[in-house]
Amino acid sequence: MLFALMQLIGGIILSIGWIPQIVQILRTKSVSDLSLKAYLLMLLGIGLMEAYAVSLALEGTGFAFLITNTMSLTVVSTVVLLILRYRPPHVPKK
Repeated sequence: MLFALMQLIGGIILSIGWIPQIVQILRTKSVSDLSLKAYLLMLLGIGLMEAYAVSLALEGTGFAFLITNTMSLTVVSTVVLLILRYRPPHVPKK
């Protein structure tokens, strides 16, 4: 129980840690300093962990992991969508 609580608290902290980035993007409408490739890799990793979290939850364990991983998947997906929305248009080199 203690470790599940620790995972839940740690996972919530990691998940809400992305919110200032989202607020910054929405405020400035700028993503020029963000790497789409890096965020896509994070999204892939969290997505793979989500599959594992679902399998644990279906076995009756790991609900805290599923909750916090789903939160992370949601906020990182939001960052990726914002990067795609606000990235500057590609200008071909001459």
